Amino acid sequence: MGLMIMINHWLLFFAFPLAVVSTEPSQKNMLSEKWAANQGFSGIVTFAHLPHKSCLATEGLDFDVAIIAPYLTFGPRAVRDASMRLSAGGGYNIRASHNPLASWANLIDCGDIPVTPYDNALAMRQLKEAFVELGRRPATRSLARGSGSSPIGISHGTSKPIIVTIGGDHSISLPVLRALKEVHSTPVSVLHFDAHMDTWAPDTDSYWATEQSRFNHGSRSSLHVGLRSRLCGNDEADYKTDDEQGFMRISSDDIDEIGAKGIISKINAWIGPSKPVYLSVDIDVLDPAQAPGTGTPEVGGWTSRELIQILRGVEGLNVVGADIVEVSPPYDSAGQVTALAASHILYEILTSVSKRGSVQTKKAESGKHEL
Repeated sequence: MGLMIMINHWLLFFAFPLAVVSTEPSQKNMLSEKWAANQGFSGIVTFAHLPHKSCLATEGLDFDVAIIAPYLTFGPRAVRDASMRLSAGGGYNIRASHNPLASWANLIDCGDIPVTPYDNALAMRQLKEAFVELGRRPATRSLARGSGSSPIGISHGTSKPIIVTIGGDHSISLPVLRALKEVHSTPVSVLHFDAHMDTWAPDTDSYWATEQSRFNHGSRSSLHVGLRSRLCGNDEADYKTDDEQGFMRISSDDIDEIGAKGIISKINAWIGPSKPVYLSVDIDVLDPAQAPGTGTPEVGGWTSRELIQILRGVEGLNVVGADIVEVSPPYDSAGQVTALAASHILYEILTSVSKRGSVQTKKAESGKHEL
């Protein structure tokens, strides 16, 4: 008798399975709403809880803005970890009236680029090829229309995504710039925030210069902002290369003379709103009191508030790529203040890129409606 009762119960269960386990859309939506959101301390560690995809190994994956890191140091992991309080559900930027993590652009964390740790020249080649591969993917939305002048971001009628890199050594900017030149078929200006010029030739202060020594974090051309380091020799000969190639230099001390607004005006006037720009931020542009976790700290730097204010002031630039580099967790404080500063700087960059794209898109759509 008891066995018959058990069989009847099982028959009832299988006769009405939908009453027990529902797969209706409403049920799925309820589950997503109930369980999908992570707290700041939970979930797999990606930047700002963005969805993670192995972008380089996944064909046909579309995105607008990709966060990626060359796996050279533990800096990217620390920045991602420090960004855990950021999320699409809690990413509204009050000053910009914009949530970059949940507005306009499709953002994704592409993980790490698996570069070799044994051969710098090969690592540079791997990085360039990775950035060319990602840069040629079609964007989900029209970043060409949203991020500035029409030629930039357009190749054969398709728009290109923006790649934002977490470093790592500052040498990663070299293969990124080479890739951007190839992807966009045009030179790209560089807005470079750093305590150091980073444009010294390999043989500036050494007899033992080699081809391999060319691959270091001091071999790029850029518009330098936040300078305060010492020079080689007994004069200002180090500035000669900068002057000959038309670079502009803004020192850290300039903030006392002309203020953040003056620096913002200089940058915007020098670059303009339409030129494609690569934005590179070395965390050592901040004072060591604000960012001790970096390899070459220099006293007399800016506060994180001052740097963020300047970055907000240049949000009208046509940024086609960006990086935040030189975060070194072994030198950081117990509270990870350097990684925290880097994660927020990256958040501000994403805000500017997303907000500019959103505004430009609305203007373009408004113009179409008027026609």
